[in-house]
Amino acid sequence: MDIKAFFKLSYGLYVISSKYGDKLNGYVANTAFQVTAEPPQIAVSCHKDNLTSEIIGKSKVFSISVLDQKADVGVIGNFGYNSGKDIEKFDKMNYKTGKTGAPILLDSTIAWFECEVVDSFDVGSHILFIGKVVDSELIDEGKDPLTYDYYHKEMKGKAPKNAPTYIKEETGKEKSSGSGQKFECAVCGYVYDPAEGDEAQGIPPGTPFEELPDDWVCPICAAAKSDFVSMN
Repeated sequence: MDIKAFFKLSYGLYVISSKYGDKLNGYVANTAFQVTAEPPQIAVSCHKDNLTSEIIGKSKVFSISVLDQKADVGVIGNFGYNSGKDIEKFDKMNYKTGKTGAPILLDSTIAWFECEVVDSFDVGSHILFIGKVVDSELIDEGKDPLTYDYYHKEMKGKAPKNAPTYIKEETGKEKSSGSGQKFECAVCGYVYDPAEGDEAQGIPPGTPFEELPDDWVCPICAAAKSDFVSMN
């Protein structure tokens, strides 16, 4: 099986959120798709181990925030690589409460949908929730949505282990293509290659990891420089 074939399936990246009682939570998803036009319904796939899956199952509501292509890495890191069992993900985030009571993330969001669950299906590792759209808003028509292809190719991001598209890759050590050792983020798996640098944060190609500023962060999940480990 060629795992790279899966990268050619088209996905967006979204934050799926819900609330039950006093607990708000959300996660980064790449499977949210419209399944009917009348009534308008959207399906989301959520790993059974995700706290959000449990919350949606109890509350029967969820929201979908469509992420901007230039989404803040802190948003992706917060919702994609942390567990709501350990932190309050919506602390310090800009959000509003929808008609159903579900939180709607507004940070790095270009559009959102609010849904009531009308059906659900156990599909193995994940639960597929079908939601009837009760409200929606286009926040910024001029901005492009963040796609999985862009996230994978341009941002060098990897799918979290609970994502439907997660595939465990071979763990053999990589060799640097030139200027020094490669370092891997222990949080999200992003690999800093000195030969490529990080131009988005002003780091030119050829910059060794050791010479990165102390306040440099992972461009995918915003983890600190100290969270990186050598791959050599």
